Amino acid sequence: MRHKVGQRKLHRTTSHRLAMLNNMVTSLLEHQAIRTTLPKAKEARKIAERIITLGKRGGLANVRLAARTVKDRDVLQKVFGEYKDRYANRPGGYTRIVRLGFRRGDAAEIALLELVDRPEKAAPVDTEAAAAPAEETKAE
Repeated sequence: MRHKVGQRKLHRTTSHRLAMLNNMVTSLLEHQAIRTTLPKAKEARKIAERIITLGKRGGLANVRLAARTVKDRDVLQKVFGEYKDRYANRPGGYTRIVRLGFRRGDAAEIALLELVDRPEKAAPVDTEAAAAPAEETKAE
């Protein structure tokens, strides 16, 4: 049995791995969903859930702890504002991993890492219908 095992090394040096995971978590919190390989998604999920928990607790000390990972100030404000309210009644499990299949080039398993309860994207705007009234006003 592998007791007290840390994290996956992902074939990278420590500094490279930490920087990559911090960037992935920042992107996840900014865009609410990212597409990556399954092992990277599993590692990023641990960090993202901890950051959201810090956001729920609030306070200056927790802001500073979260700022170690999330370097973008706008994303940090989003964590301590929008996500704090959204996940106030949820006791954990803020992310979801959806397996998407295998990458064509190297057959790596790809996954979608997303925040649960994220708002659905707005319906795409029909560009032809939007352009038609503008042309009519030019003709007059």
